[in-house]
Amino acid sequence: MTETAVTGVLVIGAGWVSTQHILAYKSNPQSQIRAICNRNPEKARQRADEAGLKDVAVYSSAEEALQHDGIDVVSICTPQHIHCANVVAAAQAGKHLLIEKPLGNSLHELRQMREAVDTAGVKTVAGFVLRWNPLFQNIKSLIAAGDLGEIYHVETDYQSYNSGWWGGWDEGRRIELSHSAMAVAGCHAVDTLRWFAGQGVVEAADPVEVFAYAGGKRKGKARQYNPVDNDWSEQPPMEYDGLEIALVRFANGVVGKVSVNFEAIQPYSFPLGIYGDRGTVKDNRLFLPTSPEQTAWREIPGIRPDSSDVTHHPFQGEIDHFLECVRKDVESHCNLADAIKTHEIFFAAHKCYQTGQPVSLPLL
Repeated sequence: MTETAVTGVLVIGAGWVSTQHILAYKSNPQSQIRAICNRNPEKARQRADEAGLKDVAVYSSAEEALQHDGIDVVSICTPQHIHCANVVAAAQAGKHLLIEKPLGNSLHELRQMREAVDTAGVKTVAGFVLRWNPLFQNIKSLIAAGDLGEIYHVETDYQSYNSGWWGGWDEGRRIELSHSAMAVAGCHAVDTLRWFAGQGVVEAADPVEVFAYAGGKRKGKARQYNPVDNDWSEQPPMEYDGLEIALVRFANGVVGKVSVNFEAIQPYSFPLGIYGDRGTVKDNRLFLPTSPEQTAWREIPGIRPDSSDVTHHPFQGEIDHFLECVRKDVESHCNLADAIKTHEIFFAAHKCYQTGQPVSLPLL
């Protein structure tokens, strides 16, 4: 594909997150959405109309949509238990892929996707959109510049009471379809842990060992909290543990701690701590004693990831990056191969719950 060619886009899945993919592609002058696919085609048409898109084809079958003329890239915005089938089909059709997180529900699915992508030689980006968060990018720049010295410890936490307020909750609460709290949404915190444990500008650290615990009081209970309405109601229960805590040892010597809490009675929160031998970051604050007078925290500029609303997330930066990788024929720092390392952490955590023993990585 040449630098000046318009990139043709197919969006598969017309749920909440697809709205932001569609707007980001629309805002990039080098891409054009040519088709939207959803099992309910009326919803796909609704997404096109909401975005003011004309001449967009609508499909109810992904197989048919992949045959549409002029499709170069595909955004996979379907529920996570369908991702594997979508990714394999799109890769076999020769399409480059932006895959929403999590990639899949098992190591077997990850292996299938990796084999399909490697065989096809297509470019991929996994949907860990917080790598493009302005605050996170500023923090990553501090780490890469060595301002914090050598990083030795990172902590990240995902605290969000997911329940019926989220349209995808009926599938997201089920262990068979969504695996775990760490998979459904907490994988953002897992990836952030790797991202800040890596010392380079776009480097995420490689995990080599995981030990984890799961717990909480919410699993199987019908009475649940709604943080949007700040109220309680009877809802179908969550089928997995709502609290997961993992310790992760990385190949570069950094030790990390990540927690995912679907039970916290509070507004959405994404706390983090990064500890180097010259300075510390906590949330959006920096402590860097460069002189005897420097005794207070300083604020790091940038938008904080303090909302679960998809409109708050930096999809424009993510999708601009994806399209640039396709045009320049380069791999992303957040491609499928890298994202598998993030997923292996929570699959290792579940293995640890069963065995009570540390789990060595890689698993694939």
